Amino acid sequence: MKTLWFIGLVAIVLPTLVFFAGQFGFLSGRPPQDLGVKDGRLKPPSVTPNSVSSQAKLYPDHPQRGYADIAPFSYSGDGAVALRKVDQILRNTPKTTVVTETADYLYAQSTTPLLKFTDDVEFWLSPEEHVIHVRSASRLGRKDFAVNRTRVENIRAQFLQN
Repeated sequence: MKTLWFIGLVAIVLPTLVFFAGQFGFLSGRPPQDLGVKDGRLKPPSVTPNSVSSQAKLYPDHPQRGYADIAPFSYSGDGAVALRKVDQILRNTPKTTVVTETADYLYAQSTTPLLKFTDDVEFWLSPEEHVIHVRSASRLGRKDFAVNRTRVENIRAQFLQN
């Protein structure tokens, strides 16, 4: 009887503590210091299944290459216009803040609604390929339950609409 009572108490208290930890910012993690484009590459995918990258194929031996692989954003016409379009989509996305914006790179932070996890989202314009490469990764946790893939595909859908 005492064991069941204890399990019930833990089942109530633990989720409550996690919820409040998120509300007070304890689940946001720290911003990575190694983001950006280096030698024509965004940071590799995470070693756990919690990121997506349009450059995952550049890392053939990466343990999460299959999980992380996602298509870049294709565009025709002016690449700068295409990247500005992505910028506007990000700025109109709830719980997303554009942190860095250059002529060929965007970095934004997205916060999940309930637990306030922060994910890092990068876009890099590659005019030679006529694509915008993308990487989206969770800062904390081992799995993302497809949150990063869903985010990127939602941005892609808006990008293709206009």
